[in-house]
Amino acid sequence: MAGTGQTATARIQPKKQTLEDAYSPPANFLEIDVLDPQTHGVAKKRYTDYEVKIRTNLPVFKVKESSVRRRYSDFEWLRNELERDSKIVVPPLPGKALKRQLPFRGDDGIFEDEFIEERRKGLEMFINKVAGHPLAQNEKCLHMFLQEPVIDKNYVPGKIRTT
Repeated sequence: MAGTGQTATARIQPKKQTLEDAYSPPANFLEIDVLDPQTHGVAKKRYTDYEVKIRTNLPVFKVKESSVRRRYSDFEWLRNELERDSKIVVPPLPGKALKRQLPFRGDDGIFEDEFIEERRKGLEMFINKVAGHPLAQNEKCLHMFLQEPVIDKNYVPGKIRTT
């Protein structure tokens, strides 16, 4: 009786990984980087935008590599659209930093390099969480945000159809 119990609980030996397996492209991947923050304008017209770069082989995305520039307000738009139209719990964005926008500060406020870098990291984490969700991947607003040069805020919300 002792012999049969051991074979029933024996570990399955994993298949040895070949060099080809290790270095071939993954079956499905989605890589999104938020990089190259650039500040534009002066005084009250000043803003920072970020490059949002995507690489994927997921069939749901029609373009496999793209790069667009987005402002914080564009990320807010995406979050609001997903909250309104999808059934997923949307993660929070990095904070608005209202105190950094007060006048008479001794620094650059929201245009300080350290703040911009912290926000960039937070935006990258946000977009990767959102885009990694299988239900969000079918939303038109996500595709427009990631791949269209200009966001059409008058678009008709809906799902992406793969053919």
